Amino acid sequence: MFFRQLLNDESACASYLLGCKSRGRLAVVDPHVDLVDEYVALAAAQDAPIVAVFETHVQADHVSGLPELIARTGATAYLPEGAGVEFDHHPLVDGEVVAAGNTEFRAIATPGHAQAHHAYLVTDHARADDPWMVLTGDALLVGDAGRPDLHAHGELSVEEMARALYRSLSDRLLSLPDHLLLYPAHYSGSVCGRGLSGHPASTIGFERLHNTALQHHTEEAFVEALVRDIPPAPEHQAEIVAANRAGRPISSETAV
Repeated sequence: MFFRQLLNDESACASYLLGCKSRGRLAVVDPHVDLVDEYVALAAAQDAPIVAVFETHVQADHVSGLPELIARTGATAYLPEGAGVEFDHHPLVDGEVVAAGNTEFRAIATPGHAQAHHAYLVTDHARADDPWMVLTGDALLVGDAGRPDLHAHGELSVEEMARALYRSLSDRLLSLPDHLLLYPAHYSGSVCGRGLSGHPASTIGFERLHNTALQHHTEEAFVEALVRDIPPAPEHQAEIVAANRAGRPISSETAV
């Protein structure tokens, strides 16, 4: 399996290009608008097309590179069912599997940061039939859990989103094996969490033991801690969310 983590330090966003080299099928997860040229160049260097572009959720802190990447590659866009976007895409349901050659992506519904949020469990069948890693988006970060307020609206309060995230973490992600590599969508410097590590990767087991957000033994304690002292919302949040839902690019200068 080919795997590259690409970092954008300005917004502290992590994105991923990965897939099957032997069968020439690559995917991008959580693409950043400023890195589209790099995804395309890396894929070309591997002589493998980008055939799938996944979002873990509709981003609120930076402009997605999905529209441009789809236009340039003809890849299929995949988002969680119920994401509320206005462009052609394949809505993934919980448990659905997408294959890129020998590399398999299994959607795991993990609402809480956003109501429509997926982690992607990745298996490289060229090596084993057991999962190797999980791309957790903004649900579980290295050192923290995702903030619950950015996508809270209408009937979904911040506290209700925090409760949903607690269940996503305890029932879905922390039920995975400890040895699984964990790759989040953000690292230190992002406004999408507090106390994030500057190291943009971990394992399920290390986070289980040492992630501050996971040390609360009850749902009430987790929620109380998560909704306390939430950082200010990202600059230009409304404009960024609107652009990402519409699938239209806006100036990357708004993605702070």
